[in-house]
Amino acid sequence: MIEIVEVKTDKQKKLFVDFPTKLYKKNPYYVHPLRGDELNLFDPDKNVSYDECEIVFYLAYKDNEVAGRICGIVQKVYNKKTNSKRVRFTRFDFIEDLEVARALLEAVEKWAKSKGMNTVHGPLGFNDLDREGLLIEGYDKLATFEENYNYPYYKDFLEACGYTKEIDYLAFNINLPKETDPRIKRISNLMMKKYDLRIATAKNKKEYLAKYKDGIFDLIDETYGDLYGVIPYNDKLRKQIIDQFNLIINMKYMITIIDKDEKVIAFGFALPSLAKAVQKSRGKLLPFGVFRILHAKNHSTVADFGLVGVRKQFQGKGITAIILDYIISGAKEFGVTSVETNHSLETNHKILQTWKNFDDVTNHKRFRCFIKTLENCKEKNKTSKNSTKSNNKSTKKTSTKKSASKSASKKQINKNAVNNR
Repeated sequence: MIEIVEVKTDKQKKLFVDFPTKLYKKNPYYVHPLRGDELNLFDPDKNVSYDECEIVFYLAYKDNEVAGRICGIVQKVYNKKTNSKRVRFTRFDFIEDLEVARALLEAVEKWAKSKGMNTVHGPLGFNDLDREGLLIEGYDKLATFEENYNYPYYKDFLEACGYTKEIDYLAFNINLPKETDPRIKRISNLMMKKYDLRIATAKNKKEYLAKYKDGIFDLIDETYGDLYGVIPYNDKLRKQIIDQFNLIINMKYMITIIDKDEKVIAFGFALPSLAKAVQKSRGKLLPFGVFRILHAKNHSTVADFGLVGVRKQFQGKGITAIILDYIISGAKEFGVTSVETNHSLETNHKILQTWKNFDDVTNHKRFRCFIKTLENCKEKNKTSKNSTKSNNKSTKKTSTKKSASKSASKKQINKNAVNNR
């Protein structure tokens, strides 16, 4: 018997957050998210996404044991921007049992319909810096601190439940050259001089962020705004992201280019890989996790590219090369020998070509977002034993239905944006 329970109590929240730790206990490639950050997702005072989202969390029980979890999100800002009625799913994990996966998805689908939505897609988080995409290639590669990892059967079960491909992300591993091509620095200096640009500086990280963070976020909104899944960053969300990443930001991995009026015209940053440090601590900061993270901040041999953005009027003028050269040079000072790119949309041909221009590069992972149009589902009136329980001990019966969907219509994706998504 499978039961679907809406998460309400503190105990249920901990079970929700800790379920993947049990599921992937012996898996050498899974990297835990920070446990404290995941628990904060339930708190409207700590998760600013409650201002613009409706959110639901479910646990699946089989034979009285937790067997899966899922979160559903109505991202109101994104729906308004795209004139759509969509629900996202995220934090979707489950044992190797198709009926468990089906019951979780159907719970979110039923919730989506109750909210007047007609489409479910994901995995997608609360915003673009949250985890996104289901791993479909690269199961034998260590996950980064910022991305999803899942077993191969996830893809098969989603497809069996009527979900089809909407868009893929690609991730590349780049082995850094021992020597930088001197022509890059020469051309970089010429471009900076020609356009009267300079690299932003500050006395310390606090001053740097105070001066340039708003310009950086404004540029993210400008250059990423038309891409799949992206929402603008309001003031509260900006502060939350800075607070989350402040501990691990290394200024050697970050560059902001400004004009003569100190307006941000380009930026880029990477993060030292925290994968092994967080994996060893299972996502917990205490008692030793924070020390492992601080050690990895300055001693990791791998870096993770974050974001790169260039204002439209400066695109195609060599600015991206300046950014990458600066970040790579800074990372190499700390002994970094390879970098992993952030997820790049398969339709973003310019950034894909940028990665492919490196001599030693491998496309070693692929992630997929799936979609199901609820209006086109054919449902059989067959009642299952699944039930949905609310926290006040009142029990609601939920029918688990076998469903198949026609191929869902694909959303037009902007193919011309220049950034690393």
